[in-house]
Amino acid sequence: MAALGWLTPRRRSATARSVLAGEASAEAARKSTQEVLEREPEFPVPGDERAAAFFDLDNTVMQGAALFHFGRGLYKRKFFDTRELARFAWQQAWFRLAGVEDPEHMQEARDSALSIVQGHRVSELQSIGEEIYDEYMAERIWPGTRALAQAHLDAGQRVWLVTAAPVEIATVIARRLGLTGALGTVAESVDGVYTGKLVGEPLHGPAKAEAVRALALAEGLDLTRCAAYSDSHNDIPMLSLVGHPYAINPDSKLRKHARQMDWRLRDYRTGRKAAKVGIPAAAGVGAVAGGTAAAIALHRKRR
Repeated sequence: MAALGWLTPRRRSATARSVLAGEASAEAARKSTQEVLEREPEFPVPGDERAAAFFDLDNTVMQGAALFHFGRGLYKRKFFDTRELARFAWQQAWFRLAGVEDPEHMQEARDSALSIVQGHRVSELQSIGEEIYDEYMAERIWPGTRALAQAHLDAGQRVWLVTAAPVEIATVIARRLGLTGALGTVAESVDGVYTGKLVGEPLHGPAKAEAVRALALAEGLDLTRCAAYSDSHNDIPMLSLVGHPYAINPDSKLRKHARQMDWRLRDYRTGRKAAKVGIPAAAGVGAVAGGTAAAIALHRKRR
């Protein structure tokens, strides 16, 4: 009995200490959770009507450049010859391998596109754009970036594409993805027919930032509550406008800048990171390799 009497107080004491430990642990967990919530608030914020998201298109939402895919579709419809197709294919292969927008390449592509559509009706290109999206673009949408856009939509926010691609193409892509709309380069037309000239300049670099600023003003948006997503350092002006900038599949310059500014990064290109978001990396590599090989073959044939 003496032994039992000695054990009983200790048993009670241990229980008290356990209760104290449990309460302390629960309090610490509550404080820790609160600190995380304060540090990382829910984003995107549901129901915030003054917030929106702006997504670059080429290599951010879609693998490759929309303008080059559009060129392939126009070639199939005999808008231009094999020599011009080879140029489009070579530019696309370079873009995929380099992963960045080179102003000279992009300008050459735009000039080619403008000369090709000159004299055609806007309605005709819009209709063809729908077909080209199904043929060449739908399968090149990054699932990870698509999920980011959908998160904003699910939160009740508006989502726009912002791209140097023709606004007609951008609008088709935005509509197919269920987005709010698109900001893109505007080609001049008279009586519904393309003249072969641009209205102003391509929506590139600082021009994108100005377009976002103007749209935000017109729509009553608070840019500090908005998000922007891009792969290119050329879009730093646009990314710097918003309170939530994201570097998606960033080029080296943007990656460096994003780290310096403590911006968030997402990369859906490599096998390791692609696996985390469920992207079939091997398929992506195969697509790049196949496209590059075809482009090189066309280039050699031309020579």
